Amino acid sequence: RVRERCARLQKAKNRGLKSKNIHIIKEDTTGMRYHGIFFFCCVAAFWGTENGMGADMRHKFYFLIQQITWVAFLLLTLFAVKSFGRALPDEIYVPFGEKADYRFGVPVSVTLKDDSEEVFYRLNGQEDAMAEAPFYTVTCKLFGIFPVKDVKVMMVDRQEVTAGGEAIGIYVKTDGILVLGTAKIADAWGNECSPAQNLVQSGDYIVSVNGETVCGKEELMDKIDSYGSGREIIGVMRKGEYVEVSMNPVKGETGKYRLGIWVRDDLAGVGTLTYYRQDGSFGALGHAVSDGDTGVQMSLSEGYIYETKIVSIQKGKNGVPGELAGIIDYGKSHCMGSITENSPLGIRGMLNDTAGELEGEVYEVAYKQDIALGKAYIISEVSGERAEYEIEIESLDYSGDEENKGILFKVTDERLLDLTGGIVQGMSGSPIIQNGKMIGAVTHVFVSDASMGYGIFIEKML
Repeated sequence: RVRERCARLQKAKNRGLKSKNIHIIKEDTTGMRYHGIFFFCCVAAFWGTENGMGADMRHKFYFLIQQITWVAFLLLTLFAVKSFGRALPDEIYVPFGEKADYRFGVPVSVTLKDDSEEVFYRLNGQEDAMAEAPFYTVTCKLFGIFPVKDVKVMMVDRQEVTAGGEAIGIYVKTDGILVLGTAKIADAWGNECSPAQNLVQSGDYIVSVNGETVCGKEELMDKIDSYGSGREIIGVMRKGEYVEVSMNPVKGETGKYRLGIWVRDDLAGVGTLTYYRQDGSFGALGHAVSDGDTGVQMSLSEGYIYETKIVSIQKGKNGVPGELAGIIDYGKSHCMGSITENSPLGIRGMLNDTAGELEGEVYEVAYKQDIALGKAYIISEVSGERAEYEIEIESLDYSGDEENKGILFKVTDERLLDLTGGIVQGMSGSPIIQNGKMIGAVTHVFVSDASMGYGIFIEKML
């Protein structure tokens, strides 16, 4: 039978006929064409029918499309409002006599809020300005309809500062003794124990022992040893709140009583002076002085800045940030000034009489809305002498989520790239200049790309 079937297929082939299988494939293709024609006819009938069920279906279709369009428009608007809100600043500063610039790179219109109208008129010379810091509020709207964000416009006097750029040594003493962590200690019989575990936390500041104030780690050790094996009450400041914890010291192998707590009461490092004024006030760093082990901002008891000589540079590489190494001269004659504030936006203080020996250029302060993308310069002493190095500002962040990362820039100056690889630790505070005005200061380096860095708006440091 197989032979007979093969013979019949061969005869069919010889007569120019197609096999049954091939014919089936052709029938499927034709069916698909018929299906397409049928679909086209259905669509034509749907759109063309004016009465009966066809009209009702078309009405429902129109209604569905309308609803989908409105939902999509609403979602897009909500997304735009949220996104643009993050791109707009909470406040801007405008010198008296200047017109506010509301071009934030976001397609919104600006209108004056009704409750700010009276203040606005006063500021424009129709009445005397208010005794307090004057301001008014504008509302940014999407499509001129949907409110996105209220922006407070603060009117200020023009400000001028002298640019720094000098490397400085920074020394601070903590207000209390900073707890780094706890550890196991061996008692007099060689047994390991940890009397402070789960009682104190990294970032706590020890301020007292049994009600007696302690100011340094040496004093803390002496107090603990003097009270011996009895239960001791340790007073700590934890996230701004005073807390008391009790623990029993352990007599160690040396014969002295210990709690097994790692502590620190001072810190030193290298940074860069950002600016100073004629009255002797200064600002530096653009970020807080923090403990390198815990990342905790140092609670300041007292602090000073000193003359520093850069002796070596560890170039930054992708994945490994570089660093400036300097020699800090702690002699009284080399002390440049005292630190009065340590904040997330930098350190502030007062220069002493040696400030007259600093050489810097006076610049007018520019505010964030005046900054443009493109070419700018940083001033730094990394080479041993103050010099300007070219950078390219790539983006600006007005959201305020990270206040000392408002400026994103890339180092383009070959001299600086050859010397340091870009931005390195110790350059924090280097002034950023654009169009003859001071606009900010260097704060951070990209760990993954040493040529990229962040800066803070100078208005945040003043």
